[in-house]
Amino acid sequence: MRVTAKVRFWILVCIVAISGFSQGMLLPLIAIIFEQDGVSSAMNGIHATGIYIGILVASPLMEVPLRKYGYKPLILFGGFIVGMSLLLFPLWTHFWFWFLLRLLIGVGDQMLHLSTQTWITSTSTTERRGRNIALYGLFFSLGFAIGPAMSSLVEIDRSLPFIVSGILTFLTWGLVFLLRNDFPDQGEVGTASMFGTLSRFKQVWKYAWVAFLPPLSYGFLEASLHGNFPIYALRNGVEADAIAFILPAFSIGAIVFQLPLGIISDKFGRHRVLMGVLLAGAICFVGSGLAGTSVIWLIVTFFAAGMAVGSTFSLGISYMTDLLPKSLLPAGNIMCGVAFSVGSITGPSLGGIMIHFFADGFFYLISFLLLSVYLSLLVFSFVQKNKSQNVSVSS
Repeated sequence: MRVTAKVRFWILVCIVAISGFSQGMLLPLIAIIFEQDGVSSAMNGIHATGIYIGILVASPLMEVPLRKYGYKPLILFGGFIVGMSLLLFPLWTHFWFWFLLRLLIGVGDQMLHLSTQTWITSTSTTERRGRNIALYGLFFSLGFAIGPAMSSLVEIDRSLPFIVSGILTFLTWGLVFLLRNDFPDQGEVGTASMFGTLSRFKQVWKYAWVAFLPPLSYGFLEASLHGNFPIYALRNGVEADAIAFILPAFSIGAIVFQLPLGIISDKFGRHRVLMGVLLAGAICFVGSGLAGTSVIWLIVTFFAAGMAVGSTFSLGISYMTDLLPKSLLPAGNIMCGVAFSVGSITGPSLGGIMIHFFADGFFYLISFLLLSVYLSLLVFSFVQKNKSQNVSVSS
């Protein structure tokens, strides 16, 4: 059976959705379980980095097999790792065993995301790139929004959320067998070896470094909100049931504006849209800090922040694709994943430390990061403008 490009696209975004679902479930679920078991906020935050350490460790090793074997085998292998790891959680409730499973899920997720991102970005036209990547991010956000709601199942049985997520992963995984394998554009980028990969990383960093800051900030934001906020909320008297409504508000806000922002970025430019949403997001999280423990105001500010910065990862990928030739997209997508992982690792760690020593500063830490990325984009635009003017004068 030959699958059309349109059907292939929707299968790929469905895979991303189930990946987002499992990640969105794991962060708050394990944070709540460990908090109930008396694990410290610092250790809880460190544990939340496991999935992103897995992504970070696997990232440099992914380009060679992707170029050699193609997209489909990596998606199949990555999906199998994620599904099996989820089903193994109920086997043994132990801090380091669960950390190992999170590492494995990180490796599997990196295989899934690198393959699907590169496949979609490589086959999308310039005119529809923002829209397609926005749909990619939209389905990830849909999964992420539904994931935290699974935390309520822990009241029935601690094993139930992991089993449901594992089964859903394998059901979606089966759709990949319908796809015909394809390979990235080889171009003139050197050999499919580790040395060739490092050389391509250097080229990608030179031309597109600014595009990796939005994925980094999104990783920090996503992981700290889902890994640290439940602890912050519980310690400030917010009920666990309320957390299940507050956290999805961010993802729902992202869902509402993900596709419109992608279309707007196609029309007005990724750089300009990114600067606008980063500034708006920083203001929204200042509002979250001022909201205190008011559930209604936290839901409102989370929703508004999601509308603003819930698309920074997909916008960053689109921006990176604008700046690079197709032959460098595998390396570029890997570096987007690395940036996301760095943000996701530092987010829960810094967030846990902030809650421990200065709980009221949690949201202001996020605002500071978003403003820093905004300023970096502003500096980049000035540098590029000066370069263009110098070229015009010299010619």
